[in-house]
Amino acid sequence: MNGEFEFQYPWVLALLGLLPVYALLRGKTGRLSALAFSSAEIAREAGAKARSAAGRFLFFLRLLAVALGIVALAGPRLANYHVETETPGIDIMLVLDLSWSMEAIDMGRPAEKLSRFACASGVLKDFIAKRPNDRIGLIAFSGVPYLASPLTLNHDWLIENLQRLHIGIISDLGTAIGDAVAVAAKRLKAVPNSKSRIMILLTDGDNNMGKLDPLPAAQLAAALGVKIYAIGIGIEQPCNMPAFDPLTGDFKLDANGNVIPTLLLQPANYSVLGKMANLSGGRFYRATNRRELQNIYNQIDRLEKSEVKLRRFATYEPLFHWPLLAALGWLAVELILANTRFRRVP
Repeated sequence: MNGEFEFQYPWVLALLGLLPVYALLRGKTGRLSALAFSSAEIAREAGAKARSAAGRFLFFLRLLAVALGIVALAGPRLANYHVETETPGIDIMLVLDLSWSMEAIDMGRPAEKLSRFACASGVLKDFIAKRPNDRIGLIAFSGVPYLASPLTLNHDWLIENLQRLHIGIISDLGTAIGDAVAVAAKRLKAVPNSKSRIMILLTDGDNNMGKLDPLPAAQLAAALGVKIYAIGIGIEQPCNMPAFDPLTGDFKLDANGNVIPTLLLQPANYSVLGKMANLSGGRFYRATNRRELQNIYNQIDRLEKSEVKLRRFATYEPLFHWPLLAALGWLAVELILANTRFRRVP
């Protein structure tokens, strides 16, 4: 923030009001002085030639120096005010399914070509933007879990890593839900001083890979103090999965610009996700389109709120030396002129 000019001791400036009073009192008739002349005519002529404003000018310099000294005593300074947030934020690990079935385009109208993954990644970006005070991490998984981002407050960097993901980036095929949940829970537990630890699992399939089954993984998460919000994504009926390039995640289109179906996907069994959520004290949700998925993340956002405390403090840049130097400078000028050009004869 820009510095704000202020005085540390503003009441000292009241002394400036005494200077006009002092000047007024000094201008009144004081002690009379006299010089002896042999002739009144000589005194008359000498008085006519001796008129000068030098005395008033030197007195003005003295008053100016005193005024600047008073300003210096008042402590002029620049105050830079800062605001910091003090909050025991919530640690959130996003666990995102990157199995090939996430390329199914059943989350929007047919003309939209909106895949489950594209829908999920867009909603996740919005969710991350709403949680600036929380550490958020990201684990993507297919046949194996992959740490896309550790828990961080650098959400711009987190979103960049999310945007780098695509279906096919993990070469191991399958859906290892249990392993991904276990890795996420251990990552959350490893971070100290956490107010709350939650995991948001989004998947469209059944566990068919990995060393650990989903329910033991959920029990491990519960033992580590991690709450699981599980989201099952996809429609309740069979749908086609389009052909795509695993190197980029882009759909393969025919000559007419239509997607090429390669596999008929059956609805997944999401009962295990509900059990995982119950074991850890979380909740289970179902999303069959983008609007429902957005509402789910909005609900989670409302359920898991961070209490933010603001701490305001200021740093100061003192400026007293400038009026002090100016006062000394004008005082020096006054003394020099008083003893040279405007020197008075006793």
